[in-house]
Amino acid sequence: MKHDKLSLIGLRILEMRKAKKMSLRELAKRSGLSAGLLSKIENFRTVPSLSVLVEIANSLDVDVSTLVKNINGDAAAPYLLVRADAGRPEKRDDSKGLLYNYLLSQDLAGYSLRVNEVIISPDTYRKPLSTNALELVHVLEGTVRYGFKDEEVALGPGDTLYFDGILAHSVRNDTPERARLFKVYLLRHTD
Repeated sequence: MKHDKLSLIGLRILEMRKAKKMSLRELAKRSGLSAGLLSKIENFRTVPSLSVLVEIANSLDVDVSTLVKNINGDAAAPYLLVRADAGRPEKRDDSKGLLYNYLLSQDLAGYSLRVNEVIISPDTYRKPLSTNALELVHVLEGTVRYGFKDEEVALGPGDTLYFDGILAHSVRNDTPERARLFKVYLLRHTD
């Protein structure tokens, strides 16, 4: 399975190549790599090896660290929040007619997938609990608040929240309207 975080390197390469006003063919010529391989890397179809990454970095006149800097994101908060309309459009040359909006990535192995629609009644509070799953919540309608330790995160329609369910978390809908969520659980396999 391809590592999603590493595929973000492709986006970084594409952005740097375009910023330098360099065509794909020119990068291929400079690096000695095929345009086909470079296209696959930029379009998230393959992850480059370290030696390929070094060739690309040299051809772009940047250090390899520039291509991989912060691909894991900011680990300061115990969750990742993507607000409505905050996704990043991804242009994929090999997927004409499809619009991809990047929200987040996470490497996966040893998990089972479970997907639910969750409806939260008005004036509802669920006390903090933990799960053995990574959790992704996307708000379809209404507003809801997720609590983590001393912090509560307010979510509205279109917002996406990702966190490790091992952290005790509460759920609150303190409005007179119901909230509706699309929720993905990645349950850890236990041996």
